[in-house]
Amino acid sequence: MTAPVCPREEPKIRRRISARKMVLTAKVFRVNADAKLGVIAQKLRDFRRVDVVREGDREIELVTDVHDITGGKDYVTGVFSRDKLVRIKQRGGVVPVVRTVDAYIEFRDRGDKIFLIVLQQKHFANFVATTLSNALFLNFRSIVEARIPHERLVELHERNPDGTRLIWFDQVDYPGVEKLALAGPSLMDTSMYDEALRHGKIWYIVFVSREKSRVFGLTRNAVFTAFSRLSEQDFLEHVRTEVIPLLE
Repeated sequence: MTAPVCPREEPKIRRRISARKMVLTAKVFRVNADAKLGVIAQKLRDFRRVDVVREGDREIELVTDVHDITGGKDYVTGVFSRDKLVRIKQRGGVVPVVRTVDAYIEFRDRGDKIFLIVLQQKHFANFVATTLSNALFLNFRSIVEARIPHERLVELHERNPDGTRLIWFDQVDYPGVEKLALAGPSLMDTSMYDEALRHGKIWYIVFVSREKSRVFGLTRNAVFTAFSRLSEQDFLEHVRTEVIPLLE
């Protein structure tokens, strides 16, 4: 099977990178199947789905595919594109317009597991993961949500408690209480934190990166959000270095 193109440097996003975005979001998934990056790259190149919809007397093709594919020793990247039909009002009528939604994707081999990074909001990221699971492995179970053990989120906070801005706890055993939140001075109150930790598990944490003082949010199912202004390339580097090592 043909191996992916193999430049040595880290992958770069080929489309224009905007540093004007204030909030960037990615979700990480785990490949739950025996797979090799070379095979994944070839199947991505072959993937193209066309759905035909009828609008009045017209037939409109909506394409879903992956393009701009590149790769290296431990990664394969591309851009997942999906056409959607939207209807806009125009001079008293409604006009159908094809809109394309893109998501940068990156398959990253950590050595023991392969993960899929999708740079998009979580709902579209879920669609991307499900579509690629079916396209690459012919089922919907081979790309699944990645998980961060509760204990590693505890370590993330306790390594730098001054940098934590917010913690949400779920699986709370207080009757009638589903979630707890600690923010502000509550995070520095050891007794309050210990009490919350005894009765729930960390679901979401907002923290300041010690290296560059950037603010991020991270959930236990590997949704990563940047609240500081930075480029998509810088954001992805944080995903690779800060999120991927935490995944089980």
